[in-house]
Amino acid sequence: MSVQLSPAQLPPTFPLPTVSLEDAVRLQYRLLECVAAHFEGPQLFEADAGVVPGLGRPRTTARVEAVLADHFGAEDAALVQGAGTGAIRAALQAAVSPGAPLLIHRAPVYKSTATTLRGLGVRTTEADFNDPTALRQALESGAFGWAYVQHSRQRLADSYEPGEILALCRAAGVRTVVDDNYAVMRVPASGAELGADASCFSLFKLHGPEGVGAIVGARDLVARVRADNYSGGGQVQGHQALDALRALTHVPVMWALQSQVGEEVAARLSAGEVPGVAEVRIANAQDRCLLVRLDRPAARELPAVAARHGAAPYPVGSNSRYEIAPLVYRLSASSLEDAPELADWTVRINPMRAGADLVIEILRRSLRELNEPHELHEPHELKG
Repeated sequence: MSVQLSPAQLPPTFPLPTVSLEDAVRLQYRLLECVAAHFEGPQLFEADAGVVPGLGRPRTTARVEAVLADHFGAEDAALVQGAGTGAIRAALQAAVSPGAPLLIHRAPVYKSTATTLRGLGVRTTEADFNDPTALRQALESGAFGWAYVQHSRQRLADSYEPGEILALCRAAGVRTVVDDNYAVMRVPASGAELGADASCFSLFKLHGPEGVGAIVGARDLVARVRADNYSGGGQVQGHQALDALRALTHVPVMWALQSQVGEEVAARLSAGEVPGVAEVRIANAQDRCLLVRLDRPAARELPAVAARHGAAPYPVGSNSRYEIAPLVYRLSASSLEDAPELADWTVRINPMRAGADLVIEILRRSLRELNEPHELHEPHELKG
């Protein structure tokens, strides 16, 4: 009988900085100031639809786009269908012609982005963004007009600062498209605020309605996105745009609280509060989460057990409006592609809207059930 050895330890992680609760409140107030600058009061209760002559989109949608551009300090913004994937696809389609070169990070590409790159027919060239010398050499080759940067980590051990990557690209005359999913409104500055030509993100991941994405950035790029999206059926209608705007007003504070809870859970688990936990790291593995390495290879079984004790069994949009319970789940496909040895030993945990006590207790009860399968553990009798 073979013995499955545990990986010695989790790789080092370099979590992105987060917005403090105090700064999150200021972000919320700033967003409402932008809303007041572009909406008259009654318009916040009204929404139109259709390809309005002269605008090419609903008036309400155009107002929400103006709010986003104002809030992020960008020249323009466009709402698109297809959530974050649709936003990335629309921006890259507007930026890079089929067969043209595109500089990307040397790491597993997020699956939906890989599909977009294949469909657009661009020629990708990799450089290690963690190595400034290698990146400068690639940029100074003169081969690239555009680079694609993922704000959240692609590899668990990624350490590059997105702002520094964008500055190097800008100095070399290379324009940039940034995947800001899992980062925008959680980190202090989005790609557009750091100088990118486009920030692409899902408003569904910011508690907005299903399918709505945003591109915020340079006027010429956004104009090409709009020109491509001329069909009425492809428009984000006014009620969708207004729904997304309403949701955004509470997102900064919600995410600041979630980041605080994640820090507390990590500290308590690292202190040994839950038997069966060998190691914990905070990481931006897609969304900001906890990587929890177990002391036995039970990671594949743990999510289903945790679901019986109140955890979410799988993600919906990774911080969508549907996700309120703590998520206990496998590592992302791109993380496992880079570190497949972690599949049996490590889970990711996101507190979502819960407090640290609930996250800890769900994990405690779930690991106890796995370790003592012969005992009956009632799923909802949490400690007082």
